[in-house]
Amino acid sequence: MSEIYDIGYRHYDGPRLGRGYAARALAVHSLRGIFGLGRTVRSKIMPFSLAAIMILPAVVNIAMMALLQQRGIAYSGFAVVMQAVVAIFLAAQAPTVVAPDLRYRVLPLYLSRPISIAEYVGAKVAAMTVALFLLVAVPLTLTFTGELVVDMPGAPATGEYLGSIVMALVLAVLLSSFGLALASFTPRRGLGVASVIVVYLLASASVPLIYESMRATGNESGAAWAWLVNPFWLVDSVQSWLFDTPPHSIDGGYPSGPGSLAVLVVLIGVGVAALALRYRKAAAR
Repeated sequence: MSEIYDIGYRHYDGPRLGRGYAARALAVHSLRGIFGLGRTVRSKIMPFSLAAIMILPAVVNIAMMALLQQRGIAYSGFAVVMQAVVAIFLAAQAPTVVAPDLRYRVLPLYLSRPISIAEYVGAKVAAMTVALFLLVAVPLTLTFTGELVVDMPGAPATGEYLGSIVMALVLAVLLSSFGLALASFTPRRGLGVASVIVVYLLASASVPLIYESMRATGNESGAAWAWLVNPFWLVDSVQSWLFDTPPHSIDGGYPSGPGSLAVLVVLIGVGVAALALRYRKAAAR
């Protein structure tokens, strides 16, 4: 004789929040994962340690303004000076955004709900972008607040600060799209970390080699484009053109601003497209 048990399942008759809510929830979940929120203490050590390192120059800048009445690192050059820390943060945390879903093959579960590949990728890129933006923007804002409180001689560098905030967002979008694309090609977190950091090191190390090689042949104008191999100098080139800030390359020279902007837009598009193609292929398995 069979028996029927009431195990408490009830029909859901509440509001349907839709695809936008699902995408936002995924972005917030991914952002929390980047900083280790809701996870073990071990997961929080790396992101918060790097965030603390990023804040140290802001503290030093404020001390210099208070004691010596002079500014330290320029707002426009902060991301370039601290690029190694930002790159380590990207390499360490990008795999946490993309690797688990690939490793445990839960992507079809996400896509079984009313959320598309484009929305899924958009949520992941948005989460990483917000994390990187906060990493750069918080020290900049802290420094600017300190400048206002200290009341430095002359007008505050409001224009340079606002320009650096805008370009911090642009830099975050560029790094997020490429960093996540690189990390998504392997479900293993360690390999994802290695792939991102190796590409950054190659891009940074190749710049002086390409630059000096082209200068040695007398191609000065072509040599200037070598700086754009590094994403931080690429964004700095666009910033220098848009906001008339001093360039922060070693020789102080960048190619024309419109050309740098075009390269920047193309690279962001390539990174997002590569990430979307990778997830489309993973979802088809």
